[in-house]
Amino acid sequence: TMVHFVLSLGLIIGASATYAPRTSLRSVRGPAVRMPASIRGSRAEQRLARVKPRCETVAALQWAGAEVTSAKTADVETVFDINDITKILPHRYPFLLVDKVVEYEAGKRAVGVKSISMNEPQFTGHFPGNPIMPGVMQIEALAQLAGIVCLQMEGASPGSVFFFAGVDGVKWKKPVIPGDTLMMEVEIKSWKPKFGIAKATGRGYVDGKLAVDVKEMTFALAKP
Repeated sequence: TMVHFVLSLGLIIGASATYAPRTSLRSVRGPAVRMPASIRGSRAEQRLARVKPRCETVAALQWAGAEVTSAKTADVETVFDINDITKILPHRYPFLLVDKVVEYEAGKRAVGVKSISMNEPQFTGHFPGNPIMPGVMQIEALAQLAGIVCLQMEGASPGSVFFFAGVDGVKWKKPVIPGDTLMMEVEIKSWKPKFGIAKATGRGYVDGKLAVDVKEMTFALAKP
């Protein structure tokens, strides 16, 4: 009958499915062989063994050496070195925060460099085990760079000192740590010699990335 035919067909199909060979990625690749733990090591060790040769190869390809790396700044000229700066600014160790000036436009703007060293005293307490250049010192470094411009402008007598009168719109974008080179740029926005008031903007970069941004700094000139 039709019922018996359907049941027989179902049994045949079921048997075929039961005894059909199962194909999997493992069967194609061959049987898995489990090595003793002493031979195969941990997964982390296996991963390290695979990655380490690649890292060594990449490191060898990227190796430049001291001479080539040093030559990257060969085109950066020094306008004012540290001896020139100490003739302009009254600041001294440990609060002289501009190492050199590499670009300068009289009365308008300048680019200066501050190399961050672990030997600086502020890192003893800011912070132990996690040294970070205090944000206020980054602002001070920018102010000193602005002072190098301002103290050479018309109306600023030799021996004058610029004092901070205000700062506005400060944003810190990334930590500045020992080993970094803080590349600073300031621009004088206004100068009123009659009142001895100057306003400037400032920015600081580390490896081409913005670290600190100051919308406005105000200085007051104190004549000797």
